[in-house]
Amino acid sequence: MRLISFRPASERDSASAPRAGALLGDGADVLDFQAAYEALVSARLPSPRLSVLDWFDLERPLWSKARTLHDSIVRDEEALLSVRETGAVLERSKVELLAPVPRPGKVICVGLNYRDHAAEAKMAIPERPVLFSKFSSCVIASGQDVTIPADSTQVDYEAELAVVIGRRATQVARDRALEHVLGYVNFNDVSARDFQFGDGQWQRGKSCDTFAPMGEFIVTPDEVGDPHRLRIQLRLNGKTMQDSNTEQLIFDIPTLIEFISRSITLEPGDVIATGTPPGVGFARRPPVFLQTGDIMEVEIERLGVLRNRMAASRARP
Repeated sequence: MRLISFRPASERDSASAPRAGALLGDGADVLDFQAAYEALVSARLPSPRLSVLDWFDLERPLWSKARTLHDSIVRDEEALLSVRETGAVLERSKVELLAPVPRPGKVICVGLNYRDHAAEAKMAIPERPVLFSKFSSCVIASGQDVTIPADSTQVDYEAELAVVIGRRATQVARDRALEHVLGYVNFNDVSARDFQFGDGQWQRGKSCDTFAPMGEFIVTPDEVGDPHRLRIQLRLNGKTMQDSNTEQLIFDIPTLIEFISRSITLEPGDVIATGTPPGVGFARRPPVFLQTGDIMEVEIERLGVLRNRMAASRARP
């Protein structure tokens, strides 16, 4: 299942809450979970508009209802036609796709987690995962602009596979870790290198506004298969800059979930960005930094394409 957050185009400029749903078929249609449930079950849900995470929590009955509704529609053409007539299936061209988790509780990133990237940087393999965070307020959707900060001239790209947590995880053993995964999504750990290296710590350089593009959708584990055998690429203006495979991860996903959950409780909607492969801009000779008008595309096998344009620095007041 390809999970999304969206707004109908008619609500684009409103303050309406994001809706949860899934792409159907070739992606031309969108299933609205709440509208479909109310139409098919003929029952009003307890809230006029449930949040996205109400549907993306694997422990809640709403998740199993959404899964059942989706699967029945996918299998049965008549069911799809019936739901379409209720207005619960929308044309994708008539909705605005948001970041799949519009405001994660936590965005936890892993540094230096690809063997080939460590070799490129001439750095030793870490003995344990190196963690840092990005503020959740910098999350944006595919198609939205990434803004170059007014004081930075060294903005860089980082293609990453991200894991979205779907079940509360505390002190999780490695062999149970994947039970807590909602799905996988493309992620771009955009970084202002001059801030990152000049500040002596990474928070500002990693968390500038718009520096966490994510999307277009979350793919559930049953459709991904082994997340450690996925090709991962970043293209800049059509030129391939990063091209590796998640089999190069130093610490795999179960290890990361086990390590993080020893001291940090993971909750539904939290995002773990698992690290970037070689080819980042600052490590090139000469370095390559992002400019206004550049187009970044993160493509991970089975996860579609995350595409964002670089926008000019915001003028100071």
